[in-house]
Amino acid sequence: MSLPDGSSRPASPDEVRVAVEVLKLLADPTRLAILAMLDGDELPVGAIAEALGRPVPAVSQHLAKLRAHRLVVARRDGSSVHYSQPDQHVARLVTNTLQHAEHVIHDEPPHHRP
Repeated sequence: MSLPDGSSRPASPDEVRVAVEVLKLLADPTRLAILAMLDGDELPVGAIAEALGRPVPAVSQHLAKLRAHRLVVARRDGSSVHYSQPDQHVARLVTNTLQHAEHVIHDEPPHHRP
């Protein structure tokens, strides 16, 4: 891992274990799409489900897994629950992964277009 002084050190076994858990969660298309949607936004479960074309119970199960691993946070607003993704490390990981996919798929990736 890179340190502030420019040197590096090996990741600890616990860091590697947690990183693998996060990557396993991101390996699911629905969960990756949810995290991408929540980048800088807060949305209720129903809006997430509608945007993904998935049933609310299925999306709720994915959100529960993400919440259990602290990748999203929930805020109750009356009878609805709104989710957000406040961790900038996770946001960058999701963005970088999707931008890498754009490079693989497109000659000129959309994030490079004016």
